Amino acid sequence: MSGGDSPQLHAMQAGIAGPSPLREVIPTLCIAIATIGFVPVLHVASPVLSLTVEVLIAIAIIVMVPTYAPAIAIFVLFFQNLFVSILSPLVPAPSDLDFIKGYNFLVCSVMWLTTFGLYVFGQRNRSAEVNQIMRWGVVTLAVVALYFAIGFVQDGQAATVYLRNIVLPLFLFQLSLLTAATYEVRATSFLVTLAVILIICGYVEFAFRDFWLAITNGYTFWGFDELKATRSGVWEAEMRATGNVPVDLKDRFSFDFLNTPLLEGFGLSKILRIHGPNMHPISFGYGIAFFGLFLFSVGRPFLALVALPLLIFCSVKGALIVVVFVAAAWMSTRLLGAMVTLLLGFVALAVFAVAAIRVGLQIGDYHVLGLMGGLNGFLEKPFGRGLGVGGNLSEGYFSIDWSAAQQAGTTDGAVESAIGVLIYQMGIAALVPLGFYFAMALRAWRLYASSGYLTQGLAGFGVMVVLLNGMFQEEALFAPPALGLMLSLTGLVIGSQIRMQTVVVQSAEPASLTHYQAAT
Repeated sequence: MSGGDSPQLHAMQAGIAGPSPLREVIPTLCIAIATIGFVPVLHVASPVLSLTVEVLIAIAIIVMVPTYAPAIAIFVLFFQNLFVSILSPLVPAPSDLDFIKGYNFLVCSVMWLTTFGLYVFGQRNRSAEVNQIMRWGVVTLAVVALYFAIGFVQDGQAATVYLRNIVLPLFLFQLSLLTAATYEVRATSFLVTLAVILIICGYVEFAFRDFWLAITNGYTFWGFDELKATRSGVWEAEMRATGNVPVDLKDRFSFDFLNTPLLEGFGLSKILRIHGPNMHPISFGYGIAFFGLFLFSVGRPFLALVALPLLIFCSVKGALIVVVFVAAAWMSTRLLGAMVTLLLGFVALAVFAVAAIRVGLQIGDYHVLGLMGGLNGFLEKPFGRGLGVGGNLSEGYFSIDWSAAQQAGTTDGAVESAIGVLIYQMGIAALVPLGFYFAMALRAWRLYASSGYLTQGLAGFGVMVVLLNGMFQEEALFAPPALGLMLSLTGLVIGSQIRMQTVVVQSAEPASLTHYQAAT
């Protein structure tokens, strides 16, 4: 960064800065709430009506206010379940609740599909750079679709869930890329506001748990989850495997700090995890990590520091790892330069992965055991088995004998590791989506290397660290607030840079023409 530029200017040049909050934040927030806030009521009245309304709203956003689309996508991913929880007394059954939780995917998918259609018909930036990125994205989608078709004939429901988990981050990336490459997207004010709301929700839940559960109808919301787990036998399997018998809802939220036996000797007791408005501690933890780093990158260091303690209350190792590595990369870039930092970063990530695998095998960590199961499965069938075959959704997941797995150093099949599951299900073809994500991260890092804008550095190295976490956690790649959020930012910074280059070229053309005419 140049010494005279403000963080706000850096964010603006990186393509995500915003004007006054009242002019941009309030309309975006109102549209986002209207998009997802009334879904439970509409669904209870008529599923067909709710589906139709959500599709029309998503299309209208792209047609009428396309620059709001990336921000609205992020909002619905974080806050849909809050509205679902508040209105959960209206929901008749667990199956209805599960269906309603899928509306955020519907909204994001329709916004992506509409944007993609407009791109195909020439209504979005179709420069050579955009076309190249989009071609590789389409190839990635085609490969994933092929393995979905293979898996669907074996287990349709599991294949569908994994399809959603894999394609949504790519949808968010392309939605942000095409939007930012075509329009000036000013989203900083909205994202800062969103971060503040998430921070407030987190601290209210932590300090006033009963109050939070009461105002969100949390007991009703989680009651549906309990009912489903009881009927399916999940609870019984978990209690047999762990020996833990939860008495009430708070018992279910109580976990060992960072969920690792490595800290048992330090006298750290169980922690009552916070789940946030999206009702998932790991997703919320990744969201807080992202927004904490984002706040710092746009010149709000105090808010960033306020956000970080929530990572402890979420007790999510992966989110903490993202913060540590990205912050270290920022500092190293100042001292050593971006390219040296990138090389050292690769070494550090590799050393961390090797150490984590070695320690994990020694202590019998089930994430590492699941990764080993994925590697063994890959060696058995290097071309994969199809989406949904294996993973945490497989029929045999809750019958795993973890004691035997610890003795063997592996599970029978891939579980608890997104990378392990991907290579187990897709074989060598898993390198296609993983390679695409990594290539986009490198592209964002190159922008950071030439500009010094922290937001671009967050997008580039943040994606790389999340990919690393995918070795030891399913949610790292499959929970939208983890990889999806990072790729959304990556799409914004890459698309904005492409748009700025296009504007520069177009503004230079008349001058060049005038010079030519004068010369002739």
